[in-house]
Amino acid sequence: MLPSTTAVMTPDGHAFDLAMHGPADAATGLLWLPAMGVPARKYARFADALAQRGIACALHEWRGGGTSTVRASRDIDWSYVQLLRDVDASRDAAARAAPGILWRIGGHSLGAQLAALALATARDRYDGLVVVGAGLPWWRSFPPWQQPLLLGVFATFKLLVAACGYFPGDRIGFAGREARGVIRDWTRSGLTGSYRLDGDGRNFDAALAVLDAPVEAVHFAQDRYVPAGSLEALVAKLPRASTRRIELIPSHFAGGRADHFAWMRDPAPVVDALLRLATPAG
Repeated sequence: MLPSTTAVMTPDGHAFDLAMHGPADAATGLLWLPAMGVPARKYARFADALAQRGIACALHEWRGGGTSTVRASRDIDWSYVQLLRDVDASRDAAARAAPGILWRIGGHSLGAQLAALALATARDRYDGLVVVGAGLPWWRSFPPWQQPLLLGVFATFKLLVAACGYFPGDRIGFAGREARGVIRDWTRSGLTGSYRLDGDGRNFDAALAVLDAPVEAVHFAQDRYVPAGSLEALVAKLPRASTRRIELIPSHFAGGRADHFAWMRDPAPVVDALLRLATPAG
């Protein structure tokens, strides 16, 4: 079996644990990026379900949560730029721990968005992309009745960040304690529908547009955070990717819920769907 955890240290001194699941002789593996504010340990059931099917899984930890050695504050800030560098560090650590594994990258919600950016700018490091319960948070991709609500959310989050110096998601019940730079980047993508990062000169939208890679996407029929249009907006940024998608409905789950978070308690249907999507048609 793979080591249960691998210590990761980034060039700027940030440290965290990379949780490893699965057989050491696995041929393929998935570097998994959590949703915003969700610690890596919450995906242990998902990782174990993959391991039972012979697939290794490395659970990345977001800066500021779980085993991360830093916490967001008025004096401590970061953005997508640092998060992507942390993902690179996890990829390096996974390769050292299991050098024979062919790694894909994927994630849940924000994790899938950053996984797409990581893949688009380092195509040679990954074998494809896995998207679960994720889409572009662009307000125009949401149903008309949700659009004014989403615009209100963006405005409210900006006010909270300005007042606190960080985003107090752990207090208001959305995500966790997040750095103001992360909320800035998330809000910008929601308002503009594009990925432009301060401090990073790469053209991420252009890189996504020419990305030639397999993509497997799972959508949840009851996902109020990611309606179907949001997923389609993300997929539209990948016109050259070979994208296969499936929608899971309540009857697929023992608990009768097919929404943004319920699947984490019963991940087997998601694993089954991903394996079906990864199997060539015919």
